[in-house]
Amino acid sequence: AGACASGAPPSGPMTVRLAYFPNFTHAIGLVGVQTGNIQRALGEPNRLDVKSFNAGPALVEALLAGEIDIGYVGPNPAINGYVKSKGEALRIIAGASSGGALFVLRPESGIAAPKDLSGKTFASPQLGGTQDVALRYYLRQNGLKTDTEGGTVRIIPTANADILTLFKQGRIDGAWVPEPWATRLIQEGGGKVFVDERSLWPEGKFVTTLVVVSAKFLKTRPDLVKQFLRAHVEAAQFVASNPADAKKITNDEIARITSAGLPAVVIDQAFTNVAFTWDPYPKTLLEAANAAFALGFLGDTKPDLSGIFDLTLLNEVLAEKGLAPITDRAGSR
Repeated sequence: AGACASGAPPSGPMTVRLAYFPNFTHAIGLVGVQTGNIQRALGEPNRLDVKSFNAGPALVEALLAGEIDIGYVGPNPAINGYVKSKGEALRIIAGASSGGALFVLRPESGIAAPKDLSGKTFASPQLGGTQDVALRYYLRQNGLKTDTEGGTVRIIPTANADILTLFKQGRIDGAWVPEPWATRLIQEGGGKVFVDERSLWPEGKFVTTLVVVSAKFLKTRPDLVKQFLRAHVEAAQFVASNPADAKKITNDEIARITSAGLPAVVIDQAFTNVAFTWDPYPKTLLEAANAAFALGFLGDTKPDLSGIFDLTLLNEVLAEKGLAPITDRAGSR
C-alpha cells in the first residue's frame, strides 16, 4: 500500500496475457514467444499466457473485456477499440509489421480493371478488420459500393482458412488478406495479385500490425510493459538479421496453433511481402482511421485519436539500445 501511495507501480508476480494471430504479419510476436524471449524478459516469477485469434475485432473485444493485457493487432480494430471505449481502454505502444496485405483474384473472375469488380463477390478476414476496411475503401475510391450500400459488390467476412477453401471452390472471386494467406491463395488456389497494398502508400510503408496494451495494465505495470517492449524490439532485430531461423520459428508457431505448418515455398514468398519493424507509422494509422470513418465504422462524428499512441516506453527502450527514437508522434500523448 505504501508503494502505491508513493506512485510506484505495484510489484509482485503476475500472469501477462498476450494475444496474436497465426499470421506472418505477426512474426515478431510469434518469434518472441517461441524462442522464450518474451518470457525471459518478463522474468521470474511472472508468467506469460498466450492466446491466439483469427482477426482483430475479436482480439480487441477480449482486451476491452479485460481478458488480455497486450495484443498484436491491425490498425482498424485498434482504432475501433479506442473509439468504443472513448479513449479509455487501450494505447498503441509499438509497431510490428508493414505491408503483407494483398488483393488476390481468381483468374477465372475476368477482372482486368477496377471497373470489373462490379457484380463480383469477395472476402475479407472479418467485418471492420484492417483488410476489410482496405477492401471497402478501395472500392469506394473506384466509384463502387457494396450490396449493403445499394451497390453491386458483395463482401463476405470469413475466417482466413475458410477464405482459401471458398477461393479454391470458385465461390468467391477474390479476397483482400494478410500473409501467409495471400501467398496461399496464389500458390494453392492459382490466384493472381490485383493489388499489393504497398502500392497504395507513399514509399510502400504503412502499418499492418501494431502492439496494443490495456490502458489499465500500462498504468499499473509499466515495468512489465517496458520489459515486454525490450523483448519485442529484440525479436524484431532477430527476424531482420536471421531470416532463415525466423521463418522456421514462425512456421513452427503457426503449426502449433493451427496444427498445420506451411511449405517452404509459401514461407519464402510471404516473407518478401512483409517488413518487420517496431515503428507504428502513426500517420498511416490516422489515414486508416479516416478511411474507416468514411465507411461508417467509427460513428457519425470524426473521432479524436490524439491520445491513442503512447510511445514513451518504446523510445526509452530504443534509447537504451542506441536506436533512433520514433519521432513521428501523431496521435501521441
